[in-house]
Amino acid sequence: MPGLRKRSLLLAGHATSVALEPEFWAVLEARAAAEGLSLAALMTAIDTGRGGRPLASACRLAALAFAQGG
Repeated sequence: MPGLRKRSLLLAGHATSVALEPEFWAVLEARAAAEGLSLAALMTAIDTGRGGRPLASACRLAALAFAQGG
């Protein structure tokens, strides 16, 4: 996975990891800061609302929405 940065998380009581490009992590960190959340809390919110979508895809879409002002 060249270019991807993997982070380990505890979501809903289960350990998991997410691999995203550093640019997406930077946007997610900015969103968390803007919303006064920890990155873990933001990831939990994304996980809760992702439906059947893979977590990495949901994270990328959440980062894109934030970058577009949504």
